[in-house]
This record gives sequence, C-alpha cells and structure tokens, in this order.
Amino acid sequence: MNFTSSFSILTTLLWVGVIALIVISFLRSGQNRPIRRSGLYILVGILVAVVFTLTSMGVVFIEPNQSAVVISVLSPQGYREQALNSGLHWIIPGLESVVRYPISKQTYTMSIAPSEGQISGDDSIAARTSDGQEIFIDASVIYRLDKENIIQIHKDWQNRYSDELVRPVSRAVIRDAVSQFGVEEVYSSKREELTKMILERMATELNVNGLVIEQFLLRNITFSDEYAASVEQKQIAEQTAQQAKFIVEQRKQEAEQARQEAEGLADAVVIRAKGEAEARIIEAKAEAEALTLIAEAVKDRADLLTYQYITKLTPNIQAMLLPSNSPFLFPLPELQSEVVVEPTQTILPTVEPTPTTEPTP
Repeated sequence: MNFTSSFSILTTLLWVGVIALIVISFLRSGQNRPIRRSGLYILVGILVAVVFTLTSMGVVFIEPNQSAVVISVLSPQGYREQALNSGLHWIIPGLESVVRYPISKQTYTMSIAPSEGQISGDDSIAARTSDGQEIFIDASVIYRLDKENIIQIHKDWQNRYSDELVRPVSRAVIRDAVSQFGVEEVYSSKREELTKMILERMATELNVNGLVIEQFLLRNITFSDEYAASVEQKQIAEQTAQQAKFIVEQRKQEAEQARQEAEGLADAVVIRAKGEAEARIIEAKAEAEALTLIAEAVKDRADLLTYQYITKLTPNIQAMLLPSNSPFLFPLPELQSEVVVEPTQTILPTVEPTPTTEPTP
C-alpha cells in the first residue's frame, strides 16, 4: 500500500466521520438535546475532509517501474513538458490528470502455438527465402519504453505502441531479412547472422519512435509440408550414403586387419622355421661333437664298442639270423640252441618268449 492509497483511506474515514456527526446532530436536535456548537464541528469537519480530498486527488505517487505524462488544461500544449519519474508528485486536482506508462521490459511474442503469443491462434510470420521457399517464423521481441521520450510516445502512439508499432515493424523487418538468405542458410549456417541483422534493423526502427529493443529471439522456424518432406528425404539419403560409406570403411579396416594377421602368421612361420633350422644345426653340431668324442673313446678299445652293442640288444633275444658269409661280430656263449646251416644262409634259433625252442626242419 503506497502513500496515496493510505491518504485516500484517511480521507474516506474523515467523510464518514463528518456524515456520522451530522446524523447524530440531527437525532439529538429531534430529541431536544442538541449538541453544543454542533454546527461549528460539522463545518470544521467538512472543511478538513475537503482539504484531505483535494490533497488526495492532487498527490500522485509514481512507481519505480513507471513514468507519467501530466495532462493539463493550464498548459498551452495540453500537457506538461516534463514527464513525471518515480516518486511523489503534486498535480492540480480537477485541472490536471496523469497517464502512466511502464518503463520496465516488455515482451511481444508471435507464435504458431495458439496460447503463446499476444494474439490467440497461429500468429507466426510467413516469409519467403531468396530461393523462393516459404517458411514460418516464431519470434519474441523484448523491448522497453525510453523514459526520456515518454511524452513523444504519448503524442504518437499513446497505449497503442505494442500492437501498432512493435508488431508491424517486427513482421516487416523479419520478412525483409529472411528474403536475403537461402532456406538452408536460415535454419543452419547463417541463422545467427539473420538474427543479428533483424535485431539491428529493429533497433533502428523502434529507436526513432522512442522504444529501446533489448533482445530479439528467433524461437522457431517451420517449413511448408512439401519442403519438410523433401528435407526429410534428403536427410534419409544422406544418412544412407553415410551408412554405405561407413560400411566401406569397415570393410577396408577388416581387410587391413586380415592382411596384418596374414603378415603376422607368415612372419611367425618364418621365425619358427628359422628357429627350427637353427635348432637342427645346433643339434647336428652337438651330435657331430658327440660322435667325435665317441670315436676318440673307442678308437683303441674295440671291446668297449662290443659291450655297448650288447647292452643295446633286447635282453630276451637268444638267437639271431645272420648272412652265411658274415662272421660273428662277437662271441655269443649264452646261445645254446643248435644252428642249422642251409646252402645260402646260416639259421640261428628263433627268438621265442619261452626258454626252449624246436629245431628248424
């Protein structure tokens, strides 16, 4: 509750008190019990109430977010040349009045959504791009009134500045700016440039009329059904091409991976072959050195060789077949079976698992 409201309430209470005093005075007079000096009290009460009434009518309190134009019949122009800023002011009751204007930020929205904008229904801005495509734009204009130009705004627009200035200027500037860009530039590569151009042009147009634009919001861009379908088909084609390209790259990577695996296997085979060859060479050298050592050891000891030969034979062997022209390599005293000699070969007893054998026929 501000000062003027409190003052108005006090004035109302004074008038109620004066009326009550008048009523009581008449009632007491009718009962032959008049109030002494009641007339004087009523006159004083009326005078005080009138003063408070005139004061409440003349005192004007301007809110911090407001500015006001004083309409005066005493001025040749019909208004005071100086607007009222926030605070407490005095005007002449009955001869002057106040028209208040907000100087805080205001928003004017034009949208395709029925409940978002100042006008119900589809209020989006239809515009054509440089390549002839029709698009629909949702936008919001954030602006404020310049308090230094409140009187000029009142003279030119009064309270019609929102619908008759901001709205038509915004729509005209947006259409003109969109016509300088292609449809793909509007919604992709040059959207920011388009927004900046609209903001600069609107600032110029509104400043001339005493309004200051704070921000322009390009909220949404909608395409015609035909163009939206063509864009969707184009995006599908691009996605298909990207997918095909990805598959080709994947196949290349798989082929490269297979080639590297084959090279790895080939390298492994070569390395393994080299390792086996080197192992065989080392083994052959070792065998040669072993044979050399063995030859040196048995060179003058023939009985040692015979002993090694005997130890290598199977312990169960009791007979051997030898060619007829070959002499015994070493004596076999433990063989007790008879030997049958045929014209071409010497036959020794056959090795059997039992200790006894039958003679050969």
